[in-house]
Amino acid sequence: MARTIIENIVIAKYQEQTFFEFCKYTTIRFFEIVYFEKGSGTIKINGKTVNYSANSIFVFIPDDIYIVNPEIATTTVALKFLKSFFRNTASQNETLPVNDWFRKIEEILNSESHELREMQFETEADRLHLVALVNMVATEYLNKQSFDIFIIQNSLSVILHLIARNIQFINTSESVKEVKSSKIQQIINYIHSNIYNSELLSSKSLAEKFHMADNYISEYFKKHTDVSLKKYIINYKLKLVETRLKYTDLQYSEIASELGFTDSSHLNKTFQSYKGTSLSAFRANLT
Repeated sequence: MARTIIENIVIAKYQEQTFFEFCKYTTIRFFEIVYFEKGSGTIKINGKTVNYSANSIFVFIPDDIYIVNPEIATTTVALKFLKSFFRNTASQNETLPVNDWFRKIEEILNSESHELREMQFETEADRLHLVALVNMVATEYLNKQSFDIFIIQNSLSVILHLIARNIQFINTSESVKEVKSSKIQQIINYIHSNIYNSELLSSKSLAEKFHMADNYISEYFKKHTDVSLKKYIINYKLKLVETRLKYTDLQYSEIASELGFTDSSHLNKTFQSYKGTSLSAFRANLT
């Protein structure tokens, strides 16, 4: 059964089930983590069938549709962040690190590896940590009389961090196979990790970080990516702007401040130049 402990987050645990109704929340789900503790079977994800087994962990993003078909009775824990969680309408969310959680999730939304769906881990320790934290959240859920919001809040923060960290590991591993120089991937990962700190992303700072000449790093970056360093950073920032316009109620000025634009006018001008539409038009088209 499911229970909403924090407003707009659904925590569900199912014991020894042979049928699931996970898709109940599809239209209002923003992000979901599903841990298969026991059992095995298949999952049909957006028309593609993959296997699951005990200790499998899957992540799902907006608009993913999936159906679980157990072959052996299955025990799962599902953590569902509903789309409304990241809207500024729920007073219960005011004391939670919602923006920090959103930043962690957006790394997954913008990852080239989210198509993998089943989580892969850099180390077995990370998998064990994640499983322990998911079980900790589920234990609090099972406590019907009272629960410790501190444990739930902090467990969810670390869960999201572990998933984001390992998604980045997968991206690095795959990209290194395709790019001759792993340094370019290190630079890209560094940009993504520090996208909210513009001072660290100047050509001078990046050159110092990666032991390159200030006047060479931009040339080096374009040579290996076919995109200028400045344009890559702006494009990635605008991708994050789009994510906020889709899934949050943040004001344009708040988004501009967070991503290092001078003000909302500067952000809107840049967005229109690169995307061919204004911020307001983009958000209006979403509805």
